[in-house]
Amino acid sequence: MTHQQIPAYTAGRPSRRARGALSVALAAGVLVPVAAVAGAAPAAAAAPAATSAAAAPAVVCTSGKAGLAAQLTKDITAALKNRKSTTAVAVQDRTTRTSCTLRATQKFDSASVVKVTVLATLLWDAKKTNRYLTQREVDLSTAMITKSDNAATTTLWKQLGLTKIKGFVKAAGMTRTVPGADGYWGLTQITAQDEQKLLALITAKNTVLSDNSRAFLLERMRKVVTSQRWGVPAGAPATATVQLKNGWLSRSTHGWRVHSVGAFTGKGHDYMISVLTHDNKTMNDGVNTIQAVAKAVHKDLNPVTKLAGAAVHSVPETPYEAVPATPEKAAREAVPATR
Repeated sequence: MTHQQIPAYTAGRPSRRARGALSVALAAGVLVPVAAVAGAAPAAAAAPAATSAAAAPAVVCTSGKAGLAAQLTKDITAALKNRKSTTAVAVQDRTTRTSCTLRATQKFDSASVVKVTVLATLLWDAKKTNRYLTQREVDLSTAMITKSDNAATTTLWKQLGLTKIKGFVKAAGMTRTVPGADGYWGLTQITAQDEQKLLALITAKNTVLSDNSRAFLLERMRKVVTSQRWGVPAGAPATATVQLKNGWLSRSTHGWRVHSVGAFTGKGHDYMISVLTHDNKTMNDGVNTIQAVAKAVHKDLNPVTKLAGAAVHSVPETPYEAVPATPEKAAREAVPATR
C-alpha cells in the first residue's frame, strides 16, 4: 500500500526542517497517508501555530496503487473548494485497495438513504426465521427503493419496529447509526463510514445477509427510476453497473440535507462511494456538490476510461427524490389553509 504525506508549508514554500524531513522519509521509504485540507486557504506567514488546530477536516486517502492516493486527495479537495455545505465523503475501491475519507464519522439526518437499511433489516430478519418475503413485502420493498415511496417505507418501518432495526444495525457493525424515533425514519442518524459498511455487506459475501438477500437488494438499487439516478453516478463509466439510493430533506437548522450512496460493480469495477451533505442553501447546491466529488472519484479510479473518452452514466437534469416526514413538515401541514 502506498501512501504519502503532503509536507507543511510556511509562507508558500517548505521550511528547511520540512524539506529535510521529507528527504529522509523518501530515502527511508516511510509511508504515511495523504492528507489535504478540503477548501482551506493557505495560512498567513505570521499566523500563530495554534491556528492549525482549527483547520478544516482533511481528505485522507490511502491506496495500493502508486500515485492514486495523492491524486484522489487533490481532486476531491478541489471539488469541494469554496462550497458552503458541510460534506462527508467515504470511498472504498477493492480492486486497488483504495480508501478515502472526509468527516466519515460525522452524523447527518438520513433522509431517504435509510431505505436501504430498512430493506436490509427486512431481509436479515427473514433469513433468521428461514422464510421468503411475502408478495406484499416484495411490492413494498420495490416501491421503497426504486421509487423512494415514503408510505411503503413507513409501513415496513412499523412492521419491523425499532428493536429489529437496531438489531440489524448492530449485526452490520454500523456502530454510529441511530434509528429515528417516533416513526421519523428520515431522521435516522447516519455516517458516511456506516453507509460504506452497509454497501460492503450488500456487495460481498458475508454472514449477515444471504446471497439471495444481497441479490434482491442490489436488483432494486439498480432499478431506481431515472429521475432519482442523480448524485454519485455522475461521471461513472458506462461499463459499470450502478446501484444507488439518494435522499434529501430540509429542516429549520442546517438547511437542506442531500445525500447519495452507491456501489459500482461489474467489468472490473468494485467500488463504493458515500457522500452526505447538509448546510446547503438549496437542494441543487447539495446535488452539485455530490456530483462534483463523484466525477473526481470516477475519473481517478478509471483512468483508462478517461483517456479513451468512453461514455459515462448520465444524470437527470432535474433530480427528484421524495421528502420524508419531519416534525417541521408535520407542523406546517397541521396549520389550516387560509383564504
